[in-house]
Amino acid sequence: MTKWSQLISPVRLGLELRKYDEPEEIRTAFQRDYDRIIFSSPFRRLQNKTQVFPLPGSIFVHNRLTHSLEVASVGRSLGNLVALSLAKSEEGADTNILSEIGTIVSTACLAHDMGNPPFGHSGENAISNFFRKGQGKILLDRLPEEQQTDFICFDGNANAFRLLTHTFNGRREGGFGLTYSTLAAVVKYPYESILAGDKQKFGFFQTEKELFHKIALQLGLMQKSDHPMRFSRHPLVFLVEAADDICYQIIDLEDAHKLKIITSEDAEQMLLAFFDQVDDNDVLSIIFDNLRIVQDKNERVGYLRAMVIGKLVKECAAIFLRNMDLILRGETTPSLLKMLEGSSKEAMAEIKKISISKIYKDPAVIQIEIAGYKILGTLLEEFTPAILDPNDQLSEKLLSIIPQQYHLRSEDLYEQLQTIVDFVSGMTDLYALDLYRKITGINLPGM
Repeated sequence: MTKWSQLISPVRLGLELRKYDEPEEIRTAFQRDYDRIIFSSPFRRLQNKTQVFPLPGSIFVHNRLTHSLEVASVGRSLGNLVALSLAKSEEGADTNILSEIGTIVSTACLAHDMGNPPFGHSGENAISNFFRKGQGKILLDRLPEEQQTDFICFDGNANAFRLLTHTFNGRREGGFGLTYSTLAAVVKYPYESILAGDKQKFGFFQTEKELFHKIALQLGLMQKSDHPMRFSRHPLVFLVEAADDICYQIIDLEDAHKLKIITSEDAEQMLLAFFDQVDDNDVLSIIFDNLRIVQDKNERVGYLRAMVIGKLVKECAAIFLRNMDLILRGETTPSLLKMLEGSSKEAMAEIKKISISKIYKDPAVIQIEIAGYKILGTLLEEFTPAILDPNDQLSEKLLSIIPQQYHLRSEDLYEQLQTIVDFVSGMTDLYALDLYRKITGINLPGM
């Protein structure tokens, strides 16, 4: 069984043998991780990346940035609640180590969507589709299978790990230089793409394969017997995943209400359904007292959303603690939300059903997904041939657009393709749209 003293490690990627950080009393190593993420350009770019609904006009809905900040807030609460319980229950536990759990989870939550391309999940599908069925398919025939699946199963989770750890041109070794524990807490699927199966989800590309292997062994993650590159999750991944699941399920409903896809009455009833008439009677009494005062419809739904998130945080923390021995042994367990019981389980199932049937099929959502396919597909069609034939006149002009950090001198096909995917996936929605218009001649300077 893996121990918390090993799982929570301040060792930094790229700085294992030397230290750039001056010792300081203000911040711990894990608080520095948080600050490195929140002050970074890739994190700021999330403000112009679609979460579910198109970027806001007069009605403000969530983008990737606001979603990530809220997930980090929920993750901190989950981590702190678990840490407090562990400190009380485990004799001889190092409370200094356990007290870092909330910060590590919160930081991993901030970073969890940083690898997502523009236009939400349709952006991931657009990149995969280019290599599965588009012009990129011919190129992949020249690569070994494990490299092919990195592209045809492209996943924002693996891309986040690459973004955080890869040494881009002109950058220091180790990428962001984060601690091993924070990096491991980001990896939701701790195996390579060739093991992804039908889910097409995986945790790291071939370029970062050895990095993750090193981190996993250092932290004592359990190696699965069926494959040398399949590991158990870092236990804190379960808390990161729960925070993300709570936020996107509950807050997508709140956004749908603001956009009048869901009526106020339906939104309130779906949120109230999380509270059992008997077990939560005292809480319901407080809720109804407050609802008598609050008349604004958006404020009522916002208040109920906050109460539901608070309830789910407590329940998920309790589920984690009940299953902690299994998790520390690396045994396969469902996500925390899948282990909900009673009214919360039933209410969450109803929200998922409504989300699939109404929210994610709203015309505005479908339109942004179609746009993502067209825009990203075109960008890949233009820039991929350019990097493969850099001496062509048009290629030279296209490649001059690519930022210096993505410049690559390698003639390895896999690395060349990865460079273009790095460039395209790092774009914001608006930059991708603007570049698409310019290179296709829809918009011209001065016209």
